This record gives sequence, structure tokens and C-alpha cells, in this order.
Amino acid sequence: MKITFPHLGNAYIAAKMFFEEMGVDYVVPPLSNREALKIGALHSPEEMCLPFKIMIGNYIQAIEKGADTVIIVGSCGPCRFGEYCELQLKLLTRLGYDVNFIVLDHPGDIGMKELLSRAGKIIENSPKSNGEKIIAAIKALRGINLMDEIEAKAHYYAGYEVNKGECKRILQNCRKNVVEAENLNTALNILKEYKNKICGIKMDKNKKPLKISIIGEIYTVIEPFSNLYIEDKLMDYGVSSSRTLTPSWWVKDAALRNFRLNSIAIRRASKEYLPLYIGGHARECIGEAVLSSKKGFDGAVQLFPMGCMPEIVSKAILPNISKDKDFPIMTLVLDEMTGQNGYVTRIEAFLDLLERRRERCII
Repeated sequence: MKITFPHLGNAYIAAKMFFEEMGVDYVVPPLSNREALKIGALHSPEEMCLPFKIMIGNYIQAIEKGADTVIIVGSCGPCRFGEYCELQLKLLTRLGYDVNFIVLDHPGDIGMKELLSRAGKIIENSPKSNGEKIIAAIKALRGINLMDEIEAKAHYYAGYEVNKGECKRILQNCRKNVVEAENLNTALNILKEYKNKICGIKMDKNKKPLKISIIGEIYTVIEPFSNLYIEDKLMDYGVSSSRTLTPSWWVKDAALRNFRLNSIAIRRASKEYLPLYIGGHARECIGEAVLSSKKGFDGAVQLFPMGCMPEIVSKAILPNISKDKDFPIMTLVLDEMTGQNGYVTRIEAFLDLLERRRERCII
């Protein structure tokens, strides 16, 4: 068995760390790119959303490198993502690829026993003892937490950095070096080193950068290729950005959901505008918009793939939040036809609007 998985932000880093430690054979697909999207768009149903198409490209690029087993997580309520595993398996089979899927669905849907059984298949060929497997899993979780923390600080501190581009360079070097680490312990030490570096950058506390909250559908928020690297662009503009949704957030949210202890602040903040759970991450989108306005952010950008039902509902609600809270929110809908130039123009126009609002407030 040779395992692969679709890209989702920094998740591949934790997966690589864990599989290396376990001695499990795996293939990391090339980072999501135009070729992956081209492959996915060619073979996927036209009306399917962007994440599906990019994932198909990830799979095929990995399968051509020898992968035969795909790991994918389950859905979040009534969202097409819940059907991805079945649709993608049938599509790949029709294309002549012999591949299996291991779906790590929510224990509330399949039961903890079944979840552990599926997870066990991933590491059944590992020579490690059960104790070593548990320790490796804990360390991998620690690794993704550190990576997400470093990334969050880099995106936020970019608005305050004295040396232009320092945060971006540290973040890029961190990703490169941790992926090249020989083992899990080395990777963790590298992450700790880069956490100290990002915390130690020279900052000008007198700066007052624009602060943007990134909200919306989880895949297009987390996976940089799908959103045309919006966070990198904001760093280049000297804007501080922040987002709640990360791979480590997803793990924590899934673990606490059965106890109703997940995302308590977000659920409370969304209650006024979206009291019902409608699937996907619509509730998180609405809750984050409300919380961002309270935290003093200048505005928010909602990202979602064309046709995403939960986010279409969110999009209809966000103007009410924007009006009630006097909080600008821009929506960017993404698919394989999204043009780079028009996309950048909209971002720049939104930043100009926020700057003018701030100037009027000062006057």
C-alpha cells in the first residue's frame, strides 16, 4: 500500500512527518498547481466545485508516482464534500486507475470503533509498536499546531515588520526546511526555531496597518493555490491578515464536536444571524465576520468556490452584518476560470476603500 492525500494548506507537512516516523510508504502530491487544476477540470463534472477538481489533479499526479491508496476526511453536514469519496473513486476507476479510498469520517457519523478501524488500515504495515504510533501521532499534531501558529504570526506581523518581506521569507524558509527534515524530531526542532524567529522579528508598533479577516469555505480559505495566494498578496501590500480556519483548528473542532465544546465563541457570535446549522462552514463564516468586527478589524474577505451552497447562504447574510456592524465585507467566488488580473484588481480596490474609510474617520 502506497498512501497519498489531497493538499490542504500545511496538512501535508504533518502527514509527511507522521508517515516518515511510522515507516509507511507514501507519496506527497506536487503542491497544487495549474497542471493539477487542468487535469481535474478536464475529467470532473463541469458543475462540480473547485476543491473537487484540484483534488482529482492531486490524486492523478500522485498515482502516476505510484500511489494506490487515497486518504480523505469526511464531510461537515449537507455539503457536496460528503460525496467526494464516492464520486472521486468512480471517476478514477472510470479513468482506469486502480485505487482505494480510506475515508476518515466524523465519529458521530460512523462511530468511534469504525473510525479507529479505518485509521488502523493506514498504519497496519508500520513496524512501530502501538506506543510508538501514539507518540508519533501526538508529535505530528504538535507539528501542525506549530506550523499553523508560525503561519498565523507571519500573516499578522507582516503589517508591522520593519524589514519589508521578512515575515514572508521566514515563512517560506520554514516550510522548505521542515519538509526536508530527516525525521519527526528534527522537524519539530526546526519548527520551534522558526517560531522563535518569527516572534523575534523587528516590528514598528507605531504602524497602523489595515487588518483583514479571511473567512469562508474551509478549502478555499486554507489551500493557497485555490485562492490565488491571497494571504501572500496581503503580506506584499503590508496588510495584517488573520483566519481562524486551519488544519489544526479542524482537528480540534472535530475532536470536541461530540461534546458540543467546539468553536464556542464562533457559535455564539453566529447565533443572531444564523441560528441553525446548515452544513459546511457557513456558521464559522458568519461567526468570524461578527467576531472580526468586534476585534477591530478593518474588513473581511469571504472566499468560496462557485456553487458552494452553505457559503451562498452566508453570502446572503453577510450584507446584514456589514450594515449592522458598519463592517466592510468583500466576497470572492472562485473557480477554474478565475482570472488573476481581475482578482488582484478587486483586492486592491477593497484595500483602497478601507484606507479611505480610515482617513474619513481620522478627519
